[in-house]
Amino acid sequence: MTQPVLVDVYAAQTATGIRAGTIRVWLHRGKLTRHGHDDHGRALVDLHEVRAHARPASAKSA
Repeated sequence: MTQPVLVDVYAAQTATGIRAGTIRVWLHRGKLTRHGHDDHGRALVDLHEVRAHARPASAKSA
């Protein structure tokens, strides 16, 4: 298992192209794990988990 790469939702947006609002919705719905907050109160997410969740279902099974 890889080590988590913890970033705030805005860094995750920059790295993946997924809007920060979408990532926050996924957090709220429990589709992503919240890994605490940074010094500014922004939620921290695992970049690997965001990328895995963003892949279409057909790509996950391949």
